[in-house]
Amino acid sequence: MELYKVPRNSRIKVVRDIKVPPASPMVEGEEILNFSHVDGMYSYCTRDNGEVVHLAAWTEVEIV
Repeated sequence: MELYKVPRNSRIKVVRDIKVPPASPMVEGEEILNFSHVDGMYSYCTRDNGEVVHLAAWTEVEIV
């Protein structure tokens, strides 16, 4: 499922097509993140340690 179709405040697992903005932390495949919302082309997600990461809105994910 594309990330932009996921309900806000869901827990997600990144599947494929990982795109992040320049100078943003990289995200690994199969990584589990806390998805907050989509903001334009990218999303606002956090890792369990609180680090903010941004995935492209069309990234393939699964809801956990």
